[in-house]
Amino acid sequence: MNVHEYQGKEILAQFGVGIQRGVVATTPDEAVAAAKQLTEETGTDWHVIKAQVHAGGRGKGGGVKLAKSLEEVAQISDDIIGMQLVTPQTTAEGKKVHQVLVAEDVYYPGDSEPKEFYISVLLNRATGRNMIMYSTEGGMDIETVAEQTPELIFTEEIDPTVGIIPFQARKVAFNLGLSGTAFKGMTKFVTALYKAYVGADAALFEINPVLKTSDDKIIAVDAKVTLDENALFRHPDFEAMRDIREENPTDVAAREVGLNYVALDGNVGCMVNGAGLAMATMDLIKQAGGDPANFLDVGGTADAARVEAAFRIILQDTKVKAILINIFGGIVRCDRVAQGIVDAYKNMGDAINVPIIVRLQGTNADIAKELIDASGLEVQSAILFQEAADKVQAVLQ
Repeated sequence: MNVHEYQGKEILAQFGVGIQRGVVATTPDEAVAAAKQLTEETGTDWHVIKAQVHAGGRGKGGGVKLAKSLEEVAQISDDIIGMQLVTPQTTAEGKKVHQVLVAEDVYYPGDSEPKEFYISVLLNRATGRNMIMYSTEGGMDIETVAEQTPELIFTEEIDPTVGIIPFQARKVAFNLGLSGTAFKGMTKFVTALYKAYVGADAALFEINPVLKTSDDKIIAVDAKVTLDENALFRHPDFEAMRDIREENPTDVAAREVGLNYVALDGNVGCMVNGAGLAMATMDLIKQAGGDPANFLDVGGTADAARVEAAFRIILQDTKVKAILINIFGGIVRCDRVAQGIVDAYKNMGDAINVPIIVRLQGTNADIAKELIDASGLEVQSAILFQEAADKVQAVLQ
């Protein structure tokens, strides 16, 4: 689950990570009030106005601007709130901005020059260990840094049995070229950041940039935070941060009815029970000359209401030219699924306008086939995997 920058910073602050302070606002008036509050609390005279959307590169699309007066705070906020923000990480249509973060200016003059760094924490799937990735080239796209100057990207793997140790945090600070107060601040920052990553059950923390201020403080100026949805039951306060306006409407609808759904780019809809069978079914579709349009696992309770919900979700994708239903009846009986398919088909009427191929195997599979065949509906039944593949191939031709 992705969260907004201001929410990510709230999570970081809970674990003692230094952050650029800010207040979220949904109107220009709220933005001005937020700026006044920050001036009282921090002494900042200038403010940074940041669009809050789930996408990087906001500055390139005009979603991050500096305001040097309260009048500019109001004007810039009015310009950004409600705009369709297009960035390198959005579609051509962009994303509508519903709120902005009014943040303190942290690039103030001092005894030394501010310096930006890149730090992220994520899982290295090759080793099964968490990893800190960092670079002296903060403020840039890490992909560009990796391509043009890979020697400037460092990594530090963490032993999960002991967690981050002081030596590793000091190594990060040393490789970033820091000394004195900034060195101590970075070791504290890195240690707190890693503990926040583990404590929040996160999938990704990306802080770009991490700033060494002119007075040698170390703070997160931006925060891209992705949380592990499977662990949200431990964090109801994080679950409340979900902004469904930023998510695919189809994904939201599937989650509301308890379906495991992932949209893909193909032309054959898949309705399956069990993740393993779903993967095998997608392979089957590819071998038949089609492309899977989705991963959809209806689980073990494939009744009429659930099947109907699955149909409606699949058919929201206009690229779908056929639907393959592949159910193994173990926990759920095949005849119950078949009846659910028939009932859902009748309830939806003309809404189902593509061929349906149904393969049911397992408990009461013979009864299920009889129900499908006797329904009078335009549903093609199959018994063997290859038979289902052949029928998919036939309807796509």
